[in-house]
Amino acid sequence: MRYTIKINKNKDFVNLYKRGKAIFSKACVVYYRRNGREFNRIGITTGKKVGNAVDRSRARRIIRQAYRECEAIFPKGYDIVIVARDYAAECKSTYIKSFLESKAIAAIKNDKT
Repeated sequence: MRYTIKINKNKDFVNLYKRGKAIFSKACVVYYRRNGREFNRIGITTGKKVGNAVDRSRARRIIRQAYRECEAIFPKGYDIVIVARDYAAECKSTYIKSFLESKAIAAIKNDKT
């Protein structure tokens, strides 16, 4: 991921959940907020509802690959957290990629905050 840094601190995740905007799909939820920097920061989370450890890891890999494929067209300067849902472990990365391209990127580009 060339234009992106990982979010590791819990306070960054909580801040984004509280103050960020959200976009929902069957496979994941995308929270985003402007960060005032020249690069994006991304965090990917999976809860226990997604399944066992194998399913959660698969969901994270699928989401990471989908983000990597459309990373160049994301607007710069945002914190993004993607939360996996149950369907994320079963679907292909192309499904999540099409969601990111059609809904998430469009919403972020139209963000006026």
